[in-house]
Amino acid sequence: MDSPLTTVGLPIALGIIMLGLGLGLTVADFRRVVAFPKPALIALLCQALLLPVLCFGIVVALDLQPALAVGMMLLAASPGGTTANLYSHLFGGHVALNVTLTAVNSVLAVVTLPVVVNLSASYFLEGAGSIGLQFDKVVQVFAIVLVPVAIGMALRARFPRLADRLGRPVKVLSVIVLVAVIAGTILKERDNVVDYIVAVGVAVLIFNVVSLAIGYGAPRLAGVGRRESIAAGMEIGIHNSTLAITIAVSPALLNNTEMAIPAAVYGIVMFFTAAAFGYLVTRHKEPAPAA
Repeated sequence: MDSPLTTVGLPIALGIIMLGLGLGLTVADFRRVVAFPKPALIALLCQALLLPVLCFGIVVALDLQPALAVGMMLLAASPGGTTANLYSHLFGGHVALNVTLTAVNSVLAVVTLPVVVNLSASYFLEGAGSIGLQFDKVVQVFAIVLVPVAIGMALRARFPRLADRLGRPVKVLSVIVLVAVIAGTILKERDNVVDYIVAVGVAVLIFNVVSLAIGYGAPRLAGVGRRESIAAGMEIGIHNSTLAITIAVSPALLNNTEMAIPAAVYGIVMFFTAAAFGYLVTRHKEPAPAA
């Protein structure tokens, strides 16, 4: 995997995706955490603490191969992506809350993701000291995640019309990049892809369904409204698989194609499960509050 495509192309591709995220963000989006403290706090706690624990239980119970297990944990630690915002909009979620959660999660992931990857690598892999994300690699994750977001936000603040014009092309390019990255990863492992899909398919499906259920159910149990709960469900249930794949296969980071397989499979499965989830939670209209 040590080629110009992976060493240069992947970080640039992810940078474009994160730039697209930044083009739609303002400082006010971060301030909305104060406006929606309960759903935001619940969603962030589920994302940062509960999901990695649940994912660990799934991979241990299913006895996944070590590299695939680390790949699952990497996926669990990845924040939500812009696709979550789209699905939330389609199914009546609170999109402003989604944007806020995506922004805050992307910032928190710079800290939480390396911790989860290092702990899981040390548990599942022998000689993991050279595989986990050390400080210099954490700096690289910071650079490819937060710097493009900051540039996008700066463009939005300084040149809002330009940001609006760039928004659609960057989103289209992001989709193309996502498909290309998944296709390239699968092509690289084409001799083993069927075995990998069989190996992680059940784990990915269970984790995806659990993520969606926790993301929606936890806020609802805490008395949060349905729109906000749908937003949290989509944010927690739709992880940024492109980020996970990029970190896994980039020679400057984990440099392990096998670790990218769970995220590649997830990147396909989540479109169908999220749509089914959205349909299920919107089948019945929420009763209007009593006057």
